[in-house]
Amino acid sequence: MNLKSGSIDKFEQFSQFSSLKEFNTHFEMWLAIHKHDFSKGELLGLKRLVRFAAKIPGVCNAKIGTILKAIHEEYKNNGISRSTFKRMIIKAKELGLITAIETERKNGSQSSNLYVFLRFPVSEPPKQEIMNHPKETSNLSKTKKQEINKRQEEPSVLDHTFVSDRVPQPFVQLVNYFFSEAKTIEEYWHMTKIAAYRNNLENEMENVLDIAIQSFKQLIRKLKLTSKVSKPIAYFYGILDQKLTEFYYRRLDEMVWDDE
Repeated sequence: MNLKSGSIDKFEQFSQFSSLKEFNTHFEMWLAIHKHDFSKGELLGLKRLVRFAAKIPGVCNAKIGTILKAIHEEYKNNGISRSTFKRMIIKAKELGLITAIETERKNGSQSSNLYVFLRFPVSEPPKQEIMNHPKETSNLSKTKKQEINKRQEEPSVLDHTFVSDRVPQPFVQLVNYFFSEAKTIEEYWHMTKIAAYRNNLENEMENVLDIAIQSFKQLIRKLKLTSKVSKPIAYFYGILDQKLTEFYYRRLDEMVWDDE
């Protein structure tokens, strides 16, 4: 049975975010990694969808026509097509960025979809879904279950030699000294790329790498001096983001002095 359409306030229960700020932060993290998976037009539609999902953070039930009209008006009739918007929705769903739920009017006819943005997975347990989706594992065959159990029993921890080539070796060697698992090292670099994007420094990765190394060393110093760091990767991100912000504005100041 589909949801009944109605005021956006009716769908507050579907929001996965405690505030608009938290929603924006998670969306920026999604965008830092998957921005290039969308065309310019699709990205335009996605960002407009985000703006329509501001009243109830991460939830939008606006009609596609309404969203497209807003884009056309803002860009003086140089908007995007309905097909471009729908392609964006398909990509966003495949990436795990959003989920779309059909709604229907009181007479049973189909209404606009409810778009629900999902949290970015940052080394934290996923928030329990409110939608009552059937559990996919409930209908698995006995053979399939055995295959899954076998895979779970096999060792799955890879060391630093399996880290992606996209992670700079100086960073790998430093983090490996304290966290040897490949997945963990990649997560720290993943957060570095997000912080770089947030501070408009994604094209200056050499400088970002130096600052990331400094930030990681500061994290280790904190861990050695006190055990009161519940989420080391979040602490690292906080240090790095602050340092990159300072670097960005220092660079702006230097540019101003050069112009004078």
